[in-house]
Amino acid sequence: MTLSSDSTRDVRRPGAASAGAARHRLINIDNGGTLTDICLMDGDKVVRTKTLTTPHDLSQCLFDGLRKVSEAVYGKEDLEALLLSTAAIRYSTTQGTNALVERKGPRLGLVTGGTLSADQVRAADGAADLFDAVIGSRAVALSGDTIEADVVRAVGELAASGANRLVVSIGGPRRAEVEQRLKRRLLRSFPPHLLGALPILYAHEVADDVDDVRRTWTTLFNAFLHPAMERFLYSAEQKLRDARAQSPLLVFRNDGYAGRVAKTIALKTYSSGPRGGMEGARVLAEHYGLKHLLSMDIGGTTTDIGVVDERGVRADRHGDVEGVATSFALCDVVSAGVGGSSIIRANGDGIAVGPESVGSAPGPACFGLGGTQATITDAFALAGLLDPASFFGGKLQLDKARARQAIHAHVADRLKMGDMEALSAMEAAWVKKVADSLTAYSPIRPDTTLAAFGGAGALVACRVADAIGVKRVLIPGLAAVFSAYGIGFSDVGHSFSAPLAAATDGALAAAMDTLFAQASRAMFGEDAAIDDCRLVYSLEATGADGQTVGHALHGKTLPADLPPGAALSVSLTAVKRMPQARLTGRFGEDGHQVAITRDTRLVVVDGREAELPLYRVEDQPKGVAVRASGPAVLEEDFFTGRIDAGWHFEINSAGDILLSRGEETEQ
Repeated sequence: MTLSSDSTRDVRRPGAASAGAARHRLINIDNGGTLTDICLMDGDKVVRTKTLTTPHDLSQCLFDGLRKVSEAVYGKEDLEALLLSTAAIRYSTTQGTNALVERKGPRLGLVTGGTLSADQVRAADGAADLFDAVIGSRAVALSGDTIEADVVRAVGELAASGANRLVVSIGGPRRAEVEQRLKRRLLRSFPPHLLGALPILYAHEVADDVDDVRRTWTTLFNAFLHPAMERFLYSAEQKLRDARAQSPLLVFRNDGYAGRVAKTIALKTYSSGPRGGMEGARVLAEHYGLKHLLSMDIGGTTTDIGVVDERGVRADRHGDVEGVATSFALCDVVSAGVGGSSIIRANGDGIAVGPESVGSAPGPACFGLGGTQATITDAFALAGLLDPASFFGGKLQLDKARARQAIHAHVADRLKMGDMEALSAMEAAWVKKVADSLTAYSPIRPDTTLAAFGGAGALVACRVADAIGVKRVLIPGLAAVFSAYGIGFSDVGHSFSAPLAAATDGALAAAMDTLFAQASRAMFGEDAAIDDCRLVYSLEATGADGQTVGHALHGKTLPADLPPGAALSVSLTAVKRMPQARLTGRFGEDGHQVAITRDTRLVVVDGREAELPLYRVEDQPKGVAVRASGPAVLEEDFFTGRIDAGWHFEINSAGDILLSRGEETEQ
C-alpha cells in the first residue's frame, strides 16, 4: 500500500471486485471508545480517516467520519454523492465491550425459578464479580404452586430496588413452557404500552440451550447491551436513510458476518470491532504464511487480543463474555482494560493502569478538551514520541503543558518522581499490563508473530514484544484503522439452529427443511436469493457429560458415531458473498532500498533524551521495499512507533511493516 494523500491509500491489489455499476463503494466503520475509524474500499483504492467518538451521540461521529471521507474522495464535502455511490455500509462497535469493561449499563434484575437459583448463576466460572456488579442484590426466586402470582410481586420488588430491565429464567425441562406462562401473566399485569413499563427478557426466547446457567448469562448479557445498541443503531439507520443512503446499515457481528440491524441480536455486537481486526489478521496470516499470529489491537479504552493459527481465527462454541460462558459461538477475543486513554495513577508505591478510560470526552489531558487525568498518550506526548504538529494527521494539536500537569498531579508528585523517572515508570507499567494480558491469553510459541494495530498498537510494540519473548512484529499498513479494514473481508450471513426431536434421519430432514425455510426468509431480507447463497449445515451432539461434539453435514443422514442418548441439534449458516480485495506484497523482496529519513525527533527513552532518526511512511518510495534499523521513530498520519535498538524494520511494496529483532528482516 502506498500513500497518495493524507487519507487515501492506493493499495494496488488487483482483483478487487466492484459491487455494481452505480453503487460500487464499500464503507466499513469501526466505532471505538475514543476514536471512530472509517475505511472506504473502492476497487484498488482505500480511503481512511478517523474522528473523535462522540459518546453522547454516536451518530454524530458516524456522520463526521462519513463527511471527512467524502471530502477526501471529492475534494470537498459531499455526503449525498458518497452515499449514493455506496453499495454497503458495514458497522462495528466496541461500545458493548467497553460498557462491560467499565460496568456501565442498565441496572439488571433477575427472576429465577424451577431448578435454577441466583446462587447457581453467580457461581458460574468467572461470574461472581460480574454478577455483583450488574445484578447485586436485585434477584428474586420463585417457587411452589403460586409461581404465577409470585412473579407479579417479584417484578414489583425488583422495580422498587432500582432495576430498570429484567431477565426471567426458569430452570428444568419445562423452562420454555413456564416462562411463557409467566410472560402472559406479566403482560396482563404490566401492559407494555403503559409509560414506565419495565422491559422483560425471557431466557428461552434469547437462547435455545439446555444449560440453564449458560442460557441465563446469555440473556443477562443481551439485556445489558440491548438498550444502548438499539437506540443508536436504529437512529443511525434512520439518519442514513434521511441522508439518501441507498442500502441499509449492516451490523458486523462477533461471528464474522454482517446483517441488517433488525436481524442482529445485541450480544453479537460484543467485541464485533475486535473481530473485524481478527478478520484482517486472518487474511494477513494466510497471505504471509504465519502459523501463529498473536494480535493486539490497542485502542483508546481496551487492548483486544486474539490468535490466528493453523485452524484460523480462534473461536469457542460457547463463547466467553468477560470470562463467562454463553450459549453462542463467539470469536475468542479478550478485551483487557488498557489502551491509549486508560487512566494511569499512583497506587500506593506503584502505578495502576486502567481499566477506567477518559475516552474521547474529555480525553487525555494533552488533547486540551478538558481532561485532567494522566494517560500513556500524555506520557508519550511529554516524552516527545508523539509530535504535537503531526499527531492525528495534524488535525489534533497536543498540549504538552497539560500533559505534564496531569502526570505530576496523578503520578510524579505522589511518587516523588521527576519527569524522566515518571515517564519511564508509566511506560513500564503500561507495557507490563499489555504484555501480561497477552501471555495470559496465549502461550508464546517459537513461531509466534505479534500483530500490532489500532491507534496505539505500534507505539512501543518492540518493548511489548521483548516483554513476551517474541522476535517479530507485523504492523499492517492500515494499522490505525485495521479493524475497519478487516470488516471489508466479511460477508453477509445468518445462522439458525433447532433441536432434533429424535435421533432419526427423518427428524434430521424435518429440522433441516425448517432451517432452510428460515434462512430463505432471512436472506431474502438481505436482498439475496437462497439459491445464490453458500449453505453450511452442521450437527452438534451434547453427551451426558456436557461435552459437545460438532459434525459437518453433507446430506440428510445422521453420522454413524453419535453417542447414545446425546442431545442433538442441527445448525445452518447461509452466506451471501461480498466483494473483497486480494493482497499483494511479500517480505524479503529483492531490490529493497534503505529507508529515507529527512528529520530527527528528540525522545525520552528509558529516562534519557535521545535524538532519533524519524522515518515517515509517506516519504518512502512507492511500490518498493525499504529497510532500516533502530533506534528510530516510524510514523504516519495515524500511528507512531518507536523502533528500539536491536530491532529492524521493513516496509514492503504493499505498505505492510515487519519489525524483527536481531538479524536483518528475512522472509
